[in-house]
Amino acid sequence: MELIDEAVEAGARRWKACEVLGIDVRTYGRWKAGGHVDRRKGAPRCVKRKLTDAERDQIVEVSCDERFRDCTPYEIVAKLAEKGTYIASVSSFYRVLRAQGKLHHRSNSRPAQRHNRPPELCASGPNQVWSWDITYLKTSVAGIFLFAYLIIDVWSRKIVGWSVQAEESEEHAKALFRGLAHRYQLRDIRLHSDNGNPMKGLSILMTLYLLGVIPSFSRPRVHDDNPYSESLFKTLKYTVGYPKFFRDLDHARQWMGAFVDWYNTAHLHSAIGYVTPQQRHDGTATAILDARNQTLAAAHARHPERWSRRPIFWSAPATVYLNPSSETKAMLGQGVA
Repeated sequence: MELIDEAVEAGARRWKACEVLGIDVRTYGRWKAGGHVDRRKGAPRCVKRKLTDAERDQIVEVSCDERFRDCTPYEIVAKLAEKGTYIASVSSFYRVLRAQGKLHHRSNSRPAQRHNRPPELCASGPNQVWSWDITYLKTSVAGIFLFAYLIIDVWSRKIVGWSVQAEESEEHAKALFRGLAHRYQLRDIRLHSDNGNPMKGLSILMTLYLLGVIPSFSRPRVHDDNPYSESLFKTLKYTVGYPKFFRDLDHARQWMGAFVDWYNTAHLHSAIGYVTPQQRHDGTATAILDARNQTLAAAHARHPERWSRRPIFWSAPATVYLNPSSETKAMLGQGVA
């Protein structure tokens, strides 16, 4: 206000001086009349209930004290109240600790590790990206399980390798992959799995390295990072005829062999255009989808009035992603890929 008065005394127009300072002439008049409270948006205000700097420091000090560093603000306020002490509300504790970056970890121990997402894997054909995992199979004896090792091709959804054993073991996994090396060219195949001991043991990693397989792993306790194997396990255990219990190892292997044969050669997979994984894997799915679409197009040409919109033709994705990045998800959502 003094600046405006000085400018006016120097010959400037009052409205122009107010415009330069960013206030209205009526605001200046109100201040001149004795109302010195700046009520403009964003102006500094004096809030009587605002915590002082000393109180904010006290909140941080108390929260980081050995007695309370592992407690939530709710627990801290409750324990202080029992001792007859009140510093601030629970929401004030949260607000101050959040501003100081001490809301989640205040002790001297090592904070929880943050695991990065596994790398994005992309398959545009068979034998480029595989996924594998191990699932348990119940036996007729409570507490005793068998273990099914299943390897699936992410692009074609074909089960390329399987084994049923009495225990989880790196040795069984190594034997399975060595057998696959005689049937497939494993060089440069990307292999994704979870963090189980048979997947991350030094001997299995060395075996994969010698075979030319490049492994990647899910984050700990994050099942969504390995969705193709998890989806396969659900199909396995919810298929018609799945035994509630297996009598022995031979029974489990016989049933699993029949399931793998059905899954690869008879099961019409929804994610690949309702063709079988074997047809997708060997390339015959393209001709099958074309024949279906020609039949559909001919039916639409004969009776177009029966369709309220253009018919939806059968198709299968040309490219399949495992753990796609945010950019890839946005691209897929827009129908680019």
